[in-house]
Amino acid sequence: MMRSDGNLLDHRPDEAAEHLDAFAALFDPTTFRHFEAVGVGPGWRCWEVGPSGGSVVSWLARRVGPTGRVLATTTQPARLATAARPPVEVRTHDIGTEEPPVEGGFDLVHARLPFIGAADPGRVLRLMVRVLRPGGRLLVEDTDPALQPLLCPDEHGPEQQLANRLRQGLRRLLADRGSDLAHGRRLPRLLREAGLGGVRADAYFPLAEPACAALESATMRLARDGLVGAGIATAQDIDRHLANVAEGNLDLSTAPLITAWGRKG
Repeated sequence: MMRSDGNLLDHRPDEAAEHLDAFAALFDPTTFRHFEAVGVGPGWRCWEVGPSGGSVVSWLARRVGPTGRVLATTTQPARLATAARPPVEVRTHDIGTEEPPVEGGFDLVHARLPFIGAADPGRVLRLMVRVLRPGGRLLVEDTDPALQPLLCPDEHGPEQQLANRLRQGLRRLLADRGSDLAHGRRLPRLLREAGLGGVRADAYFPLAEPACAALESATMRLARDGLVGAGIATAQDIDRHLANVAEGNLDLSTAPLITAWGRKG
């Protein structure tokens, strides 16, 4: 997953939706495993910050049941239309620029890729911590493309070399447009600085998963114009790479997803 700057990867609705679906298929199981580890259960009050789709919201709704509550806030509420039924409440909200939409009392606040477009990540985390009840948990996930720069770690042939060249070009293009490609590694420190205790973190680094190919295909189609326009790749390069991905012979990876969590005292 490459971090979106809101222009490079989000400007084509159909391809962007495919990109989000592939990302969810790849990383939702890791998110759900962490939810289970922190003990999400019946009656919990949860705030899902900035969901890009309904899969995480729906999982939380099933787990908290009719006695719980799931507040989902997003700048694009239409993406959550199918999940917007009790115990789920959907509100329009931008965590990067606005105050929390509710008072405290949440047992869990969860956010995936929460800092896209946010000028002050520390402020975003402090806002989420503020609405936790004493003993409540904050769980935040973000990618770290700078930790793992290769699309094909086993670079043994021209197909893998092309894949890695395009991945490195995409990272350079995103960085030039202001994307921070090292947010994931900072999460433990940021959670401690926001006042949480018992902070822990881990990383999920998929390799040769089928969903990696779906994610890469969607990413390349979204980024095609930017890569070609910047002179990083030709249209023929991208078409050849997409064909290689479709053949299924590349052992693709992604940037690791860093998950950090802590408890409010």
